[in-house]
Order: sequence, then C-alpha cells, then structure tokens
Amino acid sequence: MALFALCRPPSAAGRVKVTSKQLVLYCLLLCLLIYFLRGRKTSVPVGSARPLLHPLGMDGGREVKGRMADAWVPKKQRPMQTSWGAPLVWGDSSNSERRRAEFMQQEIRTGLLVLAVGSYAKFLRRFLSSAEHHFLPGGMVTYYILTDSPRALEPPIKLGPDRQLRVVPVAEMPGWERLSRRRMALLAAAIKDPIGNEVEYVFCADVDQEFMAPVGEEILGDLVATLHPELYGMPRRDFPYESDEISAASVDQDEGDYYYTSELYGGLATEVYHLTRACSLLILQDQEGGVRAVGLEESYLNRYLIDHRPSCVLSPEYSWWDSALATEVPVRRLVSLGRECNAMDPQKRENSHNC
Repeated sequence: MALFALCRPPSAAGRVKVTSKQLVLYCLLLCLLIYFLRGRKTSVPVGSARPLLHPLGMDGGREVKGRMADAWVPKKQRPMQTSWGAPLVWGDSSNSERRRAEFMQQEIRTGLLVLAVGSYAKFLRRFLSSAEHHFLPGGMVTYYILTDSPRALEPPIKLGPDRQLRVVPVAEMPGWERLSRRRMALLAAAIKDPIGNEVEYVFCADVDQEFMAPVGEEILGDLVATLHPELYGMPRRDFPYESDEISAASVDQDEGDYYYTSELYGGLATEVYHLTRACSLLILQDQEGGVRAVGLEESYLNRYLIDHRPSCVLSPEYSWWDSALATEVPVRRLVSLGRECNAMDPQKRENSHNC
C-alpha cells in the first residue's frame, strides 16, 4: 500500500512530501515488483519445448521419433552416471582420466574378440590396424579372431609391444541370420576356452568397424555395455525391444532403462561368458520354438542387460555411425561401417568403398 502514495493527487494542503528514506524504500519495492513479474513470465510453459525423456536425463538435442539430430550435448550437460550409479563414460571427462590412471597402474591383459566369417573377413585387416592405433594404446592386448578365412591375415599384421594375435578356426556360416543365431554360442565357447584362462577382461566387437580415436582403460568394468547412437536420448517407448511375448527376449512395457548396441560390449571374462552363454541359450530356445526376435542377437543382449544391469555404460562415442538418426558426439571413437552402409540409400551404398 505504501507504493500507492506516489500515485495520490495533490491534496488541498499542497503536494505530498516524500522524505529521502521513503523514496529509497519505494524504489526497492518497485524493483521487487518488476523482478517478480519477470520471474512469473519466464516460468510460463512453452508449447514447443522438448519433453523430458527417459532416465538418461536428456534428449541429446533431438526431437522424438525419426527426426534428425541437430547438435551434440555440451560437456557440462552430459550425465556421468546411470540411475543405478554405474559410470556413464565420455572419453574426455575427468572421470575417464581418473579411471585410466587407476587401471594403467595395474598389469592387465585384455582380449578383443571378433568373429570374421564369410564376406566379413574383408574388414579384418582394417579393424586390426585401427585397433593397433587406438584400442587401449600402450596396454597389453590379445586379439582373438574367430574366422573361417585365416588367409585374410596374410601377410601378418605388425603388432606393437605387448600385443598378441590368436586365430580360432570356425566353420563357414553363410547368411547373416544363421550367423546371428550362432554368434553368441561361438563367443561363449571361445571365452570358456582359451580366452578365460588368458585375459582378465574381454570385449566383443563387430569386425566391420573402425577405431577412429583412442579407446582407453576408461572402458574397463565388470560388465560393460554401449548405448545405441540412434536411440540415445530417445523416450523408452521408442526402444525396439522384443514385444512378442512368446520370445525369450521379450520385454514388458515397464522394463528397461536404455537400449544397448551389440557392436561393442565386454567386461570381466567371467561376466562376459555368463552373458554370451545365457543369450545363446535364449536364442536356442526361440529357435526350437520357431520364434525369431526382431533385433536378432541384439534383442537377447538387451534382455540380459535388463536383468543384469551393467556396471559401466559407454556413451555413443564408443559405437557410432553416420545416419540421420544418430546423435552427434564430441568424439567418434569407434565407427560401425556396416551399419553406416545400411543407413545409406542404395546408390550411395553401391559407390561406397566401405560397403
């Protein structure tokens, strides 16, 4: 009410006398009123604002379902852990620097396991050459190559110090679908013997990929999964979980945190053996029942990781490919050439030397 004194007309006795103290008080009250009104204005909801998405806590600069990514998320806005407390790894973060320093003080041998059969053998040399430059640089690494084409490694690739290569022969498996049904079983068998007796950690990777930037000890953990770059930041309802209730890979509507890619996953050899063994049994169960999961082996991987949450989650930096749906990332550390080809239109795919 004191503010209204400024608005009163002159009385019969003359003008209203205002002391200096009153004037200062009126100015303060007026400033508070302006501040309050502006605050109310900025709090009004805007219809074009993006909705809050799944527990990742961000939308990655993307609109919902099928629209192109427009920007990568600034460093200060990147989440550093999951809702259950597992680290969410970005290679340039201070957390990653600390993890690298911790693991580099230990003498750890890590396995990198790939399946290169049929036409996929053509990617093998490129994959290994890039891994020599960027996968655990300076670390002790053994490459385990499951292949039906040992000649793809001739002449031998020159390896750095403390790097080894072991070839595990497998029978040829023509056709992607047949390969996807057998891959988990083959990986499980190889990890059980000899891999589990020779390394502490092992990572399974698709061979049609290329390391483009350092992938260091920050990726090490008990059970490690990688976020799918096309589904990063998307709402859970858009995740392509298996919906057929008959399938052993089926996921209920109230299950699941993130959607993980099958391009790269790993961890302690014992943990990865349990993962691959369990997934292979689920695949066999569906195969016997005449059921085919929509995402093939990736569906079973996601089913397992819902029941056994990973202790370390890698950002899409560690599995990325160029497509209209893939979110941008600060550094493209591992790029999937195969999925990039699938995202191209037929003409570009035919002219690409990567496909």
